[in-house]
Amino acid sequence: MATKRDYYEILGLQKGADEAEIKKAFRRMAMKHHPDKNQGNKEAEEKFKELNEAYEVLGDPQKKAAYDQFGHAGVDPQSGMGGGGFGGGGFQSGNFSDVFGDVFGDIFGGGGAGRGRGGHQGHQAEQYSRGSDLRYELEISLEEAFHGVTKSIRFSSFSPCETCSGSGAKKGSGKTKCTTCHGHGVVRMQQGFFAIQQTCPRCHGAGQVIKDPCTACHGEGRAHKQRELSVKIPAGVDTGSRIRLTGEGDAGEAGGQPGDLYVDIRVKSNPLFTREGQDLHCEVPISFAMACLGGEVEIPTIDGKVKLKVPAETQSGKVLRLRGKGFKSLRGAAIGDLLCRIVVEVPVKLTEEQKGLLKTFDDSIQVGGSKHSPKSSGWFDSVKRFFGA
Repeated sequence: MATKRDYYEILGLQKGADEAEIKKAFRRMAMKHHPDKNQGNKEAEEKFKELNEAYEVLGDPQKKAAYDQFGHAGVDPQSGMGGGGFGGGGFQSGNFSDVFGDVFGDIFGGGGAGRGRGGHQGHQAEQYSRGSDLRYELEISLEEAFHGVTKSIRFSSFSPCETCSGSGAKKGSGKTKCTTCHGHGVVRMQQGFFAIQQTCPRCHGAGQVIKDPCTACHGEGRAHKQRELSVKIPAGVDTGSRIRLTGEGDAGEAGGQPGDLYVDIRVKSNPLFTREGQDLHCEVPISFAMACLGGEVEIPTIDGKVKLKVPAETQSGKVLRLRGKGFKSLRGAAIGDLLCRIVVEVPVKLTEEQKGLLKTFDDSIQVGGSKHSPKSSGWFDSVKRFFGA
């Protein structure tokens, strides 16, 4: 009878290696010798079978302890020491490590056993039955974004079934342990040296099944329903801001955890103001006389009307800043400004008398030369230099 090789030696480890070292060694060597990467190579096939057998023992804390103490006899069912060996076929429930999922994911380019809705026992039902997250787009005015507002929204979602209170089971009954996976949520299929763990096809990873389903929701534990919620919008939000309402999404299946509701904010355009970050911008038209002589003009802000002081000789396009009249920061005490762009309005529909007065005024300006129109004089000098005059 051939002597079996030491399991630690097969994995290239020293005796007493911990769980992380064992998993890492098996994963590395299993990828190297996997039959799908070595098709037709009998030696690689035997090596992979040997690796699988070694990991089946060393990857299980109880079997590893028995092997460390008694060697192969500690895990050989024929020895009578109760260790439990590697053989057997068909479906089995158990805690076979998700390392196979890692290996298969790297080999085939996707997730394998132990990933997704299966996972470890205790997390399966929560992951499998969690409700979907929902998104709602809410349009508000610039004023509402500035001050903050509470809005009522209506939407349709899965809500807990009123007949069974979301359990999915008929009143007076409940859930029972799945007999296929024995409550683990996963089953293991083994054919020769090849083994794979997958989500239980009967309970879909929940570990429990409903024996007597609710007739109203057919065991799902939820039904579509129109809902109305009040959403508090904080001051300072902008287009693209998102508010998360935890637990207000779709109800989970059969009493599972609900999803979340995400409210996406869109701020409507405003005829007076535009926004850049925390600052507001607006245009302020003034008369030609005020631009020359200076003065005050009453302008609107989102908070109310204020007086804007216009300095004498203000040119069209000049920006005057009103500090603290912009938006509050969502994440701090900083407040933006209101930036007023001055637009000097040219008079229209003048009378003959007004035209005459303007002509007299312009003639007087020309007498002063460049001191009254420094920009014009500078511009004409630049034109002359450009053309070499």
